[in-house]
Amino acid sequence: MKNLTSLSGLSILVVLTTIICELTQSSVLRRDENGDLIVQTCKQTPYYDLCVSSLQSNPQSSNTDLKGLALIMVGNVQANATETLNYIEGLIKQTTDQQLEQALAFCAELYIQVVKFSLPQAADAVSDGRFGFANYGISDAVNEAVTCEKKFSGSIKSPLTDRNDSVHKFSDIAAAILDQLLKG
Repeated sequence: MKNLTSLSGLSILVVLTTIICELTQSSVLRRDENGDLIVQTCKQTPYYDLCVSSLQSNPQSSNTDLKGLALIMVGNVQANATETLNYIEGLIKQTTDQQLEQALAFCAELYIQVVKFSLPQAADAVSDGRFGFANYGISDAVNEAVTCEKKFSGSIKSPLTDRNDSVHKFSDIAAAILDQLLKG
């Protein structure tokens, strides 16, 4: 009887160990498959390294699909545009140059539209599976960043070049991921 009890205890231990190993292997496999999803997705974007680093740095990307990656990237565009708007508002408060203030105010108006309307609508559209409509919101972010940068001409040097460029790059990545979703 004692041998039967220890044998059944050993059987339970073997079964539990097998289950734990299976779960661990499938978890590793899922992580590897998702890592491949990020790599494969980012290979089809214009800024591969930026795409990979930004998606891999987001903990939500480890357990998502292509639609989830698109939503994360739209969130990255939103974060960059919001940071840019906050930076612009700070510069407006500090400047005494009227020409610079006018150019910054112009850019602030552009970014307010993007941050409050275009990008939230794009995120909602991704969530609803309306990827073409989401692309319009992303395109708006690109257009407004370019328009803002063009406002600084002649004697006024843009203090926003790097930030506008960042918004532009993240938007281009998001648009490329949305294109992948549209192609199915």
